[in-house]
This record gives sequence, structure tokens and C-alpha cells, in this order.
Amino acid sequence: MKRTSLFGHTVEVYDLILANAAGNRQLKPADSVIDQFFRSRKYLGSHDRRFIAETTYGMLRFKKTLEWIHDAIQVQIADAQSSFQLLLIYLVLFAGEKITAVKEDAAETLRVSGEGIEQMLAAAVTIFTEKKFSSDTAEQLAIEFSFPEWIVGNWIGQFGIDETARLCSALNTPAPLTLRVNMLKTTVEDCQLALEKEGVKTERTQFSPFGLRVAKRINIFQLKSFRDGLFEVQDEGSQLLPLLVDPKPSSKVVDACAGGGGKSLELAALMKNRGEIFALDINTYRLDGLRKRVRRSGVDTIRIRSVVADGVPSELIGFADNVLIDAPCSGLGTIRRNPGLKWSVTEQTVAELHAKQLSILSHYAQCVKPNGRLVYATCTFMNAENEDVVESFLQSHPEFTPLQPAKILERYNLVENPFGTSLISGKFMKLFPHLHGTDGFFAAVLQRTV
Repeated sequence: MKRTSLFGHTVEVYDLILANAAGNRQLKPADSVIDQFFRSRKYLGSHDRRFIAETTYGMLRFKKTLEWIHDAIQVQIADAQSSFQLLLIYLVLFAGEKITAVKEDAAETLRVSGEGIEQMLAAAVTIFTEKKFSSDTAEQLAIEFSFPEWIVGNWIGQFGIDETARLCSALNTPAPLTLRVNMLKTTVEDCQLALEKEGVKTERTQFSPFGLRVAKRINIFQLKSFRDGLFEVQDEGSQLLPLLVDPKPSSKVVDACAGGGGKSLELAALMKNRGEIFALDINTYRLDGLRKRVRRSGVDTIRIRSVVADGVPSELIGFADNVLIDAPCSGLGTIRRNPGLKWSVTEQTVAELHAKQLSILSHYAQCVKPNGRLVYATCTFMNAENEDVVESFLQSHPEFTPLQPAKILERYNLVENPFGTSLISGKFMKLFPHLHGTDGFFAAVLQRTV
């Protein structure tokens, strides 16, 4: 497809994602919008889809910066929608394209002279190079790294200015492709060899004892080794959460917000396909996906159950040795994968999630036996969804007491990485992309004493 047509398609899907994010209670992630867009346009080839997807994600990633530059430019393109102009600025400033090439393609698309386009792009380069921000630190970081100012302000309060800058920078870097080896079917070394035979080079992950990082992004789902169930795609940080659950092979486990079931499958491997795991979720579509993954993985100890919101199956009350709650959250720790989250999460969203998370935690705490373990986890950095939820829960549930995650992770030699970066922050496990190379995660381990 000609570049002129690719420009139009990219702007169309970018606008669709932003329209979906604006006040939509049934929010679709950017990747779902893009997938639906591609399914309705079968004529797009693989190179076309790659350009559209990568460019759209890039525009979402740097949306605020692009808009700030666009607003500061005196010379703009007449009769060209703003998102089209943002696309051109993105291609020059962040995708490394030459002004002359972008100018020619844009001029052909708009059927205009390229002179005004070249002037606009040259001005954009000057503004971006000079970076004359206001004196407000939160506003400066918000523009420089393209984040909502309220998020930056929250993180500055938690982590300080320099750490927030490093965190925002890391979140603007696309996430690596990471695999979790299915230890029920193979070893890490043998899986690595099988992938190498299919032309896929990998390296061991720093923390997860079951992880492999793929050197070059490919369509991993077409590989024979995937169809044979030798691995699952799973972020390295996500792979560490089941280690905190630390089940015995004979344990009875509840995965209360199982979703697609990646952690249920890992728990089954940790338990050597023994014991019993109840994978629960209110989303039946995601549970259907888990059923396929269970068949491929060779696991036969996972019991998949659809539940209603705020409903705990009565037969599971007081049933479980271990309960994992990977709670619904703002997902800000996964922005590397879904930059559209920046523009859909609000302060009100976080406040509503706090109440929902506390309710889920209180409900599923009923499933834990005396001396049993409860792990609460999120993939966000917001205190309101993390420490505040745990502290509120403990105040109203004195029968639970915090455990030190470090004592559990010591079994896997995971408290420190080779660079001395701790996974533990006080009573909790906290993972950050700029420190650990993983998605952002928070986890608390609680034990029921009576």
C-alpha cells in the first residue's frame, strides 16, 4: 500500500482509539481497537499492519508532547486535521524520518504544495530541540515524557522528581517479548533449544527462573513449540507473582481474578500438576481462552468457574490454602504495552478502583483457611490501589497479618538482581520497568492467623 494511504489509515485508527477512551465506561484497550480495525480491512498486508500499529502506538505514547509542539507552531497546514499533523510531527521527531520524505508523502496525500508542510516540520524540530517548558516541574515532566499532569504529580509525591523522570522514560519504551517456559513439558534449556531450531534466539530472564526473553519481536503464536505447549507469553514481573503464592503440590488454590489464566497455569506447573486450582473470573470470554490454554499446556488440575461480581462460591469459603487476587486495576504498570492507558485513566477511575479492589479483597479473604496465605497484587503504581487497599483491609480484618515477601523470594535467590536492585520495598514486592525491566507490579503477602 502507498504511504499516502497508510497515513490515512493510521490517523483513522488513532482517532478511533481516542474516541473510545473519551468517557467510555466499556473501554477497549488500544490493541483491541487495532485488531478490530485490521479484521475489517483484510486487504492490509503484514507490512501495512506493522506500520499502522507501530505508528499508532508511537503517537499514543507521545500524544501530549506532540500536541504541545503542534500548539506552539506558528505555521500549520491548512485543511489538514490536527491528528494528521500530529502524525507528520511524530514521524520526524520520534520515528527518525527525514523532513523531505514526510513532506513529499504528505503533500501527495493532501494534494497541496509541500512548502507549508516543510515549514511546519522544521518549526517542530526547533521547538522540540529547545524544549522551553514552564517552571512547573510536574508540567515540564508531563510534556517532556507525554503523561497526564495528575499522574506525574502523583508519582513525584511518591518517588521524587528524578525517579519519576526515569520511570516515565522507561514506560515510553516498548516492552520486550517474554515467555514463561511450561515446566510440565520441558526445561528452560530444552525450550530454548527448540526455539533456536525454529530460528528464534532467546536469553534467560534476570529474575524469573522460568523466563526467556525473545531477542527479536516475531509472531510467536505460529511456532510449533507454542502449539506444542512448551511456553506461554507472559511478562517477567507477572511470572514472579505465583512464586509469592508458593503453593505446595497438594495445595488447594483459588485464583480469584484469573482472566486469561497465565498465573493459574504457572501455579499448576509449580504444583507439578497436582493439588487443585480454581480459576475464577466474571469475564466468560477470557475464561474460554483459558480453556484452550489449559488443553495446550497439558494441565488437568485447573477448575474454571465463571462468577458474578461480589459473589464468592459458597463451597470455596474456608477452602483454600492459598488465594491469589491479581485485582482489576488502572494498569498503569503496563503502559509500555498499552500507551493508550495514559489517556483513559483518570483520578476518578483510581478512586472507583480502590473501592472495588477493597471489596474483592474482603470477599475472597473468606476463602483462606487458618494459616493459609493471601496474595494481593496489581499492575499499577498508585498508592490508592496498592498500599492504601492493603492497609484498609488489615484494619478491618485483624485475623490477617503481613508476611515478608523477601523470605519467600529467598528460596529462588530473587531478593537482589545482579545489579543489586531489590524487588522488595518495605512489606511489599514492587517492580518497576526502569529498575527491573518488567512491567510495573505491586504485591502484598498476608497470612490468616485464625
